[in-house]
Amino acid sequence: MDNVGIIGAGSLGTALAQIVAQNADNVFLFLRREELANTINTTGINNEYYPNVKLEKNIIATVDYNDLKGCKIIFLSIPSSAFRTTLSEIRDYIDEDAILVSTAKGIEYPSLKTMGNLIEEYFNDEYVSLSGPNFASEIVLNLATVSNIASKNKENAMKVKGLLSTPQFKVKILDDVIGLEICGVVKNINAIANGICEGMNINENARYAVLTKGFEETRKIIESVGGNPSTSGEYCGFGDLVLTSTSSESRNHTLGMLYGQRIIVDEKASGIVFEGKNSIMAIKDICKKTNTKSVIVDFVYDIIVNQIPPKIAFKDLWENIEN
Repeated sequence: MDNVGIIGAGSLGTALAQIVAQNADNVFLFLRREELANTINTTGINNEYYPNVKLEKNIIATVDYNDLKGCKIIFLSIPSSAFRTTLSEIRDYIDEDAILVSTAKGIEYPSLKTMGNLIEEYFNDEYVSLSGPNFASEIVLNLATVSNIASKNKENAMKVKGLLSTPQFKVKILDDVIGLEICGVVKNINAIANGICEGMNINENARYAVLTKGFEETRKIIESVGGNPSTSGEYCGFGDLVLTSTSSESRNHTLGMLYGQRIIVDEKASGIVFEGKNSIMAIKDICKKTNTKSVIVDFVYDIIVNQIPPKIAFKDLWENIEN
């Protein structure tokens, strides 16, 4: 296998490097900070994210985009908020036939462009999107995981599947790119909703009713943007929705819990609040434009954007959950 590039040495980028390194000659892990790159290259450890994990020997940290030249597959493991800037920066450095793989779960606001739409704007529509119930902290330890990928180019999807597949990391290809991308955004809204309910000490019958409603509305939202509603039942849909809505390791679930407990969250200090807020505003706009009713989106929007007290917002949700 050829050299592979990964842009972003955060939790997921580093974890994917660890998987991909098993099938690639070299993995160039691009990051901004020279000091951390030197630490990774001298100690084999990304001490900011995984201080106890020894990285594969063929992972090379770099701060130079030139190292991505010649990489046949390049993963974009960066926050959605940094996506456009990064795409504009890398245009002159990567090969024309390189396959770009997006792992970001977000929508640009207010343009309502998915990360794939942004790739199309700067490159072409033959990218691959990856999404699933995938906590990076488990992937980096090579624990059993399944992910979905989707692409308009079947050959590209097969190449990325081959690169990612290990005895522990399984990959299933879908042909619904937009459905997969929307699942990754809507599940964060559901995770916040369920975190809010938990933070408020809402009873379990009601909490799982909210989870079920969120799953049902995910199907409607996918369909409203031209995706296949059955994608909501895939690993990137149902699997990711349940994982992030119920696990204490989910950042969006934790964010929701803080709001549910009426704890003031410093938005500037927390990137996750920024990402979550953008997702909520974007999906709310999509629902409005496509005339799709979602009581879960409204519930989260009311609390996080309109700053309505959770008890009042939940009362409204419960009145409308089955009308």
